[in-house]
Amino acid sequence: MVKETGFYDTLGVKPNATLDELKKAYRKLALKYHPDKNPTEGEKFKQISQAYEVLSDAKKRELYDRGGEKAIKEGGTGGGGGGGSGFESPMDIFDFFFGGGSRMHRERKGKNIVHQISVTLEDLSNGATRKLAVQKNCICERCEGRGSRKGAAQTCMSCHGTGMQVRVHQLLPGMVQQVSTVCHSCQGQGQRVSHKDRCKTCAGRKIMRQKKILEVHIDKGMKDGQKIVFHGEGDQEPGLEPGDIIFVLDQREHPIFTRKGQDLLMSMELQLGEALCGFKKPIQTLDNRTLLITSHPGELIKPGDTKCVINEGMPTYRRPFEKGRLIIHFSVSFPPDNFLPENKLVELKRYLPERVDAEQPDSMDEDLYIYAELENCDMEGRRRRRNQFYYVDEDDCASSSGVQCQTS
Repeated sequence: MVKETGFYDTLGVKPNATLDELKKAYRKLALKYHPDKNPTEGEKFKQISQAYEVLSDAKKRELYDRGGEKAIKEGGTGGGGGGGSGFESPMDIFDFFFGGGSRMHRERKGKNIVHQISVTLEDLSNGATRKLAVQKNCICERCEGRGSRKGAAQTCMSCHGTGMQVRVHQLLPGMVQQVSTVCHSCQGQGQRVSHKDRCKTCAGRKIMRQKKILEVHIDKGMKDGQKIVFHGEGDQEPGLEPGDIIFVLDQREHPIFTRKGQDLLMSMELQLGEALCGFKKPIQTLDNRTLLITSHPGELIKPGDTKCVINEGMPTYRRPFEKGRLIIHFSVSFPPDNFLPENKLVELKRYLPERVDAEQPDSMDEDLYIYAELENCDMEGRRRRRNQFYYVDEDDCASSSGVQCQTS
């Protein structure tokens, strides 16, 4: 038998409730009466937290069951209540259960500051360091973020230190609406300071605007859109953990290379003689080396061929000695019309492979053939004309003799 059941009644459980039942009851009530959700139920929330603090501790619960709340108060400073829950306030209990998931906990960290850095492909390949000046809010060093001399701040009587005022509006008979607004008297600070006691450095704002130089290290192999985070370097505000400064890399377009993962892609145009007889072409790499791209003797490069050079692509992030490929897409530029006289063309033909199609007779009767001349063909224009749609009105169809239009 227990002497009194007040704490059990507060949590809505029976005196023989298990620890798991106590935890479940507390979680449910704490969510319902938390000050974020119900600013006017602060006292109720404290009662719930106090009840759970006692009943969740085996020694305190035994003391409460024997002598009630009086025994807890008398034994709180003695040897009987040595178990202790380790929670200094009801909010500590709430955050312990809900993992800091409440709105109040989330707001303990300031806002992040995001900047964009324009970088070249060379920066991402070789690495780079940038010194950037950022403007951010810092806590006033003179008043240590109080906004006044020590002890001068007084609790705002309008909101009782909560920074919020709750107003009740009657919508209909028996129906009211509760609205929470920022306290106008203290501007949500929960405290009021007389003008003469305000800090002269920050004018009572508690924070000051300062400029700071940050060194941003761009590592080899980083990618477009990758983030570089400076933890805790964001805006400061009293009572809040500083936010982060985040730099986002924005790669500029390169005139020669295109990046695809760890590979570098480029196009190379060859003259017909180079494609047939071989070539040597220099390429300036992103780290200012010169590669001499060559084809093997007798190797033909056809239009649209793709070749690659191993280990000449982009370095791998955090493994810079591992590199991708340099992929080269070839196009072949043919000479203009009549680039050789006819007698030279006959000589050139001797060096080109012979035709392997159907054999033709040595002597051909030209009267049996119809000659057709080749002309330039505008394939794009023909495709556009083929895709055109013609819309015909019903009146036009009716006027056409022998033609019927079917409409649906």
